[in-house]
Amino acid sequence: MNVRVRGIYTTAVTRLFLDAGHDVVQASGPIRERFDADFESADHDVAVETTRDRQGVGVTGKPDAVDEATDLLSDLGLDTFEWADLAPTGAVFDARVTETLGGGAVCDLGETDGYLSYGDVDGRVEVGDEVRVQVSESAPPWADRRHDLTGDVRAIAGLATLEPDAEGVRVDTRDEAAARELAGMTDLLGGDPPDGWGIRWHRDAVDADMGALNDALDRAATIAAELDAVLDEPVDGPRQVASPTATTWLWFGRETRFELDDHRRAVETTMPGHHRTKAASPKASAGVDLAEALCSSAEEGEFPFDVVTAQFGPLEGDDVGIGHGKPDGRLIELGSGEVTERDPDGTVEIRRQMSGGGTYDALGVDRESGDVAVTKFREGRWWYPTVYRDDDGDVKGTYVNICTPVECFPDQIRYVDLHVDVVKHADGTVERVDDDELDEAVAAGHITEELAEKARSVASSLESALSG
Repeated sequence: MNVRVRGIYTTAVTRLFLDAGHDVVQASGPIRERFDADFESADHDVAVETTRDRQGVGVTGKPDAVDEATDLLSDLGLDTFEWADLAPTGAVFDARVTETLGGGAVCDLGETDGYLSYGDVDGRVEVGDEVRVQVSESAPPWADRRHDLTGDVRAIAGLATLEPDAEGVRVDTRDEAAARELAGMTDLLGGDPPDGWGIRWHRDAVDADMGALNDALDRAATIAAELDAVLDEPVDGPRQVASPTATTWLWFGRETRFELDDHRRAVETTMPGHHRTKAASPKASAGVDLAEALCSSAEEGEFPFDVVTAQFGPLEGDDVGIGHGKPDGRLIELGSGEVTERDPDGTVEIRRQMSGGGTYDALGVDRESGDVAVTKFREGRWWYPTVYRDDDGDVKGTYVNICTPVECFPDQIRYVDLHVDVVKHADGTVERVDDDELDEAVAAGHITEELAEKARSVASSLESALSG
């Protein structure tokens, strides 16, 4: 299959797909130089793009190609998670408006929802209205945003997009000469779009040959014909009308990022923790590029936690959040606290002032105003402890959360919770909890049996250590 790759994981993912016998197309200039190879400007079957927060990738394209690409990427590391999007980019829905906001409306799509800007639909919509929409940009399950919707339904297919009720040819490029040449070549192509659909070529089409352009136009025309068959149907939401493409989201954990380092290192100078550092922030990414540009070769070694955090954080006194990921794709914010200690060995201690009300999970003791929670996270460790104390300093209990290897980013500690945990009560009693939730997650397909076995092993070791 033809794969287009974009974002901070591009070099490693390009090598991964090439080694698996696939073709990478529409490669950027740096990738062409890095691999010292010719990459075709052909139409792509699937696109792999880094998510906005740099924590993973989205895979979008032909459903069978998305499945094949996802299978390859999901084998990168034990802490890689995948979720199929219920509203992939390009899918068409009959939506029902459930809420109106200042700039747009929240729409029920059936199994999920999306956001429709008033500027992307004809006329004002009100609660209860039903409108036909297309997903213009889907969002990963851990993101704090909805899928972006538009009322303009188009046939989107790689290098070409067909637009209904449009005429002629448009080219997305600032090179007017190249645009005129491509528009002229379009008349020579064998495929024709359905009546009433105009052609819009994307920027990469300027460099494509006639065969690639013809393939892209044929694919777009096929999708347009499928949409034509359903767009005249009455709007009756919420329901999915058409889904010519699929989207899958993959969350990369710490071990996966280091595996990606190995793939990149086979091609280019790569510092230990290259992708781990780049995932932190744009500034961190720029720092990595600078550091590697100054090195003639990469040295084997441990991830330089002290150097990276000293430069980008978190540092003592910083306010850092806790991003408690769930295997089903949700991200729960556990609040934030002050960094009271940061050790070169990778330990970050966070102190949180607790509010009153309720009880602490599994400990069975009241949560009272004035309580303090002290949590010690260590980069790369499969667990972390939180000690709860009352306002007199007496211990109320210790909760040890078992999770994928912890990553201490500048503004948030991140990991994915693996359900099973170990607690130590104030009287010294040790208890292992939530094994049933782990088993349910395995049965639901959210956690692999291999990852679950790792979680159980960690829980057993902690249970023995705390009981001793």
